[in-house]
Amino acid sequence: VQLVESGGASVQAGESLRLSCAASGNIRTLDCQGWFCQGSGKERVWVAGIGSLGTPSYEDSVKGRFTISKDNAKNTLYLQMNSLIPEDTAMYYCAADRDRAETCSVDQRDYDYWGQGTQVTVS
Repeated sequence: VQLVESGGASVQAGESLRLSCAASGNIRTLDCQGWFCQGSGKERVWVAGIGSLGTPSYEDSVKGRFTISKDNAKNTLYLQMNSLIPEDTAMYYCAADRDRAETCSVDQRDYDYWGQGTQVTVS
């Protein structure tokens, strides 16, 4: 399985970005997918996730601003990021868990596949 993120950029506060994560390979069992971020000098943390039923979940600081979605036909995961603030500055990673389906984990140790990351900078 390969995951490739795109869409990161440098933007001004208040602007929007949409991150994409294209999956390829043996992806039939990748029901739980999520986005994590890692700021400079910080640990990587969970941002949002979506499982087999399509129900999204979000970290509190992004609720109401970020939207996670997936297009199964395109094997692509998205993160729509609105009302960006400087605190959102980080490297964003998509990840997939081959073991879970409906209820996804927020622990990065439970994820088996990772993309290379895409940088989001908000000033």
